Amino acid sequence: MRVNDACRFPGISHSTLYLLNASGEIEMIKLGASTLVVTESLRRFINKKRRRAS
Repeated sequence: MRVNDACRFPGISHSTLYLLNASGEIEMIKLGASTLVVTESLRRFINKKRRRAS
């Protein structure tokens, strides 16, 4: 998914998303001129946070 959509999905900022990418928690790829967030990596990150909260 595109970066803006990936930020809206969990309600995080662009800078937080890029920090998560730099730390290896979320995977991003370049496809032509677009930067895309691998949706499955974002879902795994959110699920991991949900399990820690319970």
